[in-house]
Amino acid sequence: MNLPEALEAKFQILLEKNAIPPRERPHYLKWLRYYLDFCKKKVLPYADSRSILPFTEKLKEKKQTATQIHQAEQAVKIYLAGIDPSPEPSLRPADSPSSGNKNQTNAPPCPWNQALLSLSNEIKVRQYSPKTLKSYTLWAEKLRYFTLHKPPEMLDVEDVKRFLTHLAVERKVAASSQNQAFNALLFFFRHVLHREFGTMEGVVRVKRKPYIPVVLSREEVWRVIENLKYPFDLIVKILYGCGLRLSECMKLRIQDLNFDAMILTIHDGKGKKDRTVPIPQKLKIELENHLHLVVEKHEKDLASGYAGVFLPSAIERKYPGAAKELVWQWVFPSKELTLVPDTGELRRYHLHETHVQKAIKMAVRKSKLLKRASAHTFRHTFASHLLAANVDLRTIQELLGHSDIRTTMIYTHTVISTTIKEKKSPLDFDDGIF
Repeated sequence: MNLPEALEAKFQILLEKNAIPPRERPHYLKWLRYYLDFCKKKVLPYADSRSILPFTEKLKEKKQTATQIHQAEQAVKIYLAGIDPSPEPSLRPADSPSSGNKNQTNAPPCPWNQALLSLSNEIKVRQYSPKTLKSYTLWAEKLRYFTLHKPPEMLDVEDVKRFLTHLAVERKVAASSQNQAFNALLFFFRHVLHREFGTMEGVVRVKRKPYIPVVLSREEVWRVIENLKYPFDLIVKILYGCGLRLSECMKLRIQDLNFDAMILTIHDGKGKKDRTVPIPQKLKIELENHLHLVVEKHEKDLASGYAGVFLPSAIERKYPGAAKELVWQWVFPSKELTLVPDTGELRRYHLHETHVQKAIKMAVRKSKLLKRASAHTFRHTFASHLLAANVDLRTIQELLGHSDIRTTMIYTHTVISTTIKEKKSPLDFDDGIF
């Protein structure tokens, strides 16, 4: 989609006024083009700043980097702040006011936008993870498009039943995806629309297939590690040596490592649960050397006047100076500081998961493994290798942070049983008692 010449010319002037470097302006034009096209397709009011959130969520879904998303958001904000948003009819979403109505921002807000905003607030109040926010919002939007933008207050259980059946019959999604959609829409109905689902009779349910995770041998794990550069090799050693999820590893802070007790504490894991796992003895020196480099980076950050690391808002309010304290620094900090648009502060975020995933993907390719392997494969391998070493299943459950032993039991399918299978009576055991 091309921008009208007049709009592009006005936007170029605004970019110059906002001191955007000439070499970056084509990117800002591109993001504006994408934004207007997104609003048109999703039937969102382009003149409403609340349309920025679903736009940036879409960019995250498309695996755009944090820098690109920030640049896109800045481009849209410059556009909304400096231009009376009345593009040509070809750019106007179907539900936008006519071009003759200049007071577009005073139009009644879209009911779906209000509902999605309420959904976001309800999730944040409960301190659910950003992934849950993204997932629940996505399923609510999919229901919106499936019902042809039927107003939220007019939705009923039959709409949800048809949608869930559509996922199973037409889209042929996995059972986990259908269950995720059900949970998301149950939350949406209960906490946003303030209505109960009732029964789900008549919904075609996807049959859950037995899942057997990919597991690497110890030699294969080592081959992958050998093809990784620092700090990604250390990260994979922690994933395999401690059985962590990638998100848990990235969110580790210095205070989570206790070298005296050789214990690593995972806070706010899946389901907001905390747990502890042993630090492998073979990683002690390597981790200590790594933390020396982190301390040096922290000292340079303090000297540069940075505002600290990102912290949960509750901790930030309770301990205003915590963001600059060493114990709160990330174990795996990002290379660059992040500019916070609202405050103009420079803060340190942790290494992004996508960087680790890309590094592992390249290492697996170089290792010429005949298996599909990702960051989560090392967690599966951790559990399977412990099980093969006759570690108790309940112990493995605790180390992995599973709330249900049935989840841990999938690893019994990855290990060759050494149990005697000969049918024999206990009376015939050769122990000299009988």
